[in-house]
Amino acid sequence: MKKDQKEIGKIIKIKFKNHNLLRQALTHRSYINEHQDDKKIAALGHNERLEFLGDAVLELVVTEYLFKKYNNPEGELTNWRASLVNSKMLAQISREIQLDDFLFLSKGEALDKNSKARNYILANTIEALIGAIYLDQGIRKVKGFIENFILNKLQEIIDKQLYLDPKSSFQELTQDKYGITPSYKVITESGPDHKKHFIIGAYLGDKLIAQGEGTSKQEAQMAAAQNALELM
Repeated sequence: MKKDQKEIGKIIKIKFKNHNLLRQALTHRSYINEHQDDKKIAALGHNERLEFLGDAVLELVVTEYLFKKYNNPEGELTNWRASLVNSKMLAQISREIQLDDFLFLSKGEALDKNSKARNYILANTIEALIGAIYLDQGIRKVKGFIENFILNKLQEIIDKQLYLDPKSSFQELTQDKYGITPSYKVITESGPDHKKHFIIGAYLGDKLIAQGEGTSKQEAQMAAAQNALELM
């Protein structure tokens, strides 16, 4: 039996004024599609618009926090931010605050608890929740939520250097935002066998996003991914 949605307010220590906003944040498109004949459910809508808002609010709050607290180079801050807001991290945080117990999903989606698709749903739901908190409570409360449940992961990311793989971070970012997996192509290859030099491009579809250079293909790919992260 699904938990009362008011319980999530106790977990995150936020009492919603408009409970319809909270309900919408927890409602996946599949649930609406399965209940099209119920006008009350259909009227509340699914959470994709709130997710769109929450994604922007999350990025702004995290970016402002990193900018004000750290004097590190832009590229490093970008990697930290990517490590904090990628779908894997957000899905983990969603499970920690038990969002999975409150989701409104179709019967088929509800059965698929541990798939990659469920992780994306959980990551998107926490963004929708952030959007709902922002609309219901304002920027101060949403900053508190993000600091308590997302930014508190930063020290572990820094200590364990979880931010050091730009290819993974770039892939997470592009899959989250565009549903595209980046590809890498050699643009130029020069030099003798013992001293090769590669320029490799990072692409989304046919679009060149950034280039990177290195003495191996792997090094050049990493540089291209890092440059792409900084641009995006």
